[in-house]
Amino acid sequence: MAEHSARTADVLIIGGGIIGCSIAWRLAQAGMKVTLLDRSEPGCEASSAAAGMLAPLGEMVEPRPFSELCVASRSLYPQFAAEIEESSGHHTGYRSDGALLVAFDEKMEEELAAVHRAQTAQGFALHPLTAAEARDRDAGLSAKVRSGLFIPGDHWVDNERLMRALLIACQRAGVRLESRCAVRGFHTRSGRIESIAAGNDASFTARTYILAAGSWSGELTAGLGIPLPVTPCCGQMMEFEVRHELPFVVRSGIHYLVPRPQQRLLVGTTAEYNGFEKAVTAQGLLSILEGAMRLMPMVAEFRFLRAWAGLRPDTSDHLPILGYGEIENLVFATGHFRNGILLAPITAEIIADIILKGTTSRPLEAYRPTRFAKSGDQAIG
Repeated sequence: MAEHSARTADVLIIGGGIIGCSIAWRLAQAGMKVTLLDRSEPGCEASSAAAGMLAPLGEMVEPRPFSELCVASRSLYPQFAAEIEESSGHHTGYRSDGALLVAFDEKMEEELAAVHRAQTAQGFALHPLTAAEARDRDAGLSAKVRSGLFIPGDHWVDNERLMRALLIACQRAGVRLESRCAVRGFHTRSGRIESIAAGNDASFTARTYILAAGSWSGELTAGLGIPLPVTPCCGQMMEFEVRHELPFVVRSGIHYLVPRPQQRLLVGTTAEYNGFEKAVTAQGLLSILEGAMRLMPMVAEFRFLRAWAGLRPDTSDHLPILGYGEIENLVFATGHFRNGILLAPITAEIIADIILKGTTSRPLEAYRPTRFAKSGDQAIG
């Protein structure tokens, strides 16, 4: 009887990254019995491999529903991080020091000007900088920088610390974490999931199931006869030891420098569609180094610490997949691509509202899992 009870829950979440764990934590706080399954170790995939930038403003050139969702989630972060720290007793490394975008040519200057126009029209404070003013903010910037844009509202978090603290918060809230417990199949009846087979020889049952399996979500829904165009996009990263901690994030295009505690610096990234291959390659590292040294030539002198790769769950329209689909008791929370860390607070809020209240005040039409069946979209790559 005890064994049966341990495998029965109000909500069963498939996927133990930051999205799955954030949802689990919120639901457990509301008094629900939550079990979370992860094919490996919770938090060991994209959630720990990311850079932790919370930077919606630097990428938005016009107000759109998705941009507004990203900004709303960033606004939730101070309270989200503080709650996790209080619940776990561990720091998350949340920082609100801002980000500096820099331009090296006329086209990039035009892009920064478009971001500035769009954001100031929405009431956000952004600060255009001349080349000299940008270098005054950080003397290590390249002499080739033509101009900059400082964005106080773009923040960042140490996502590795955040995941460790969130896992502790989940456990203290009563979430049952099942590591190395890959889903092997679904038992369905009359349009509902009745149970799932997972691990070596276990069966789990719940009233509601949540799919938050990141890049592996499409493989899982295939077993339900549901095509889901989620494709892994590999991103490589490097970490260095520095003499002085960078005061803020520095970015140009896909290249960035992200400060971390204890005089560390994260440098990234790449975007590669090679299936589930998660490899650190010479070509990838060369691209990262060239981009980083273009931003800050002294990177060439930094002491190398490590390199790694992670798989971002991309979709055919680059938007997340949220809410109910064709299966009556299956909720989707996946496909966050490059924004999983950023969107964790608001995704947890949305999914918790759906399950606890039956509705959410956030518009979800653009993120419905059924949108792919309507459009006939296929996986990218």
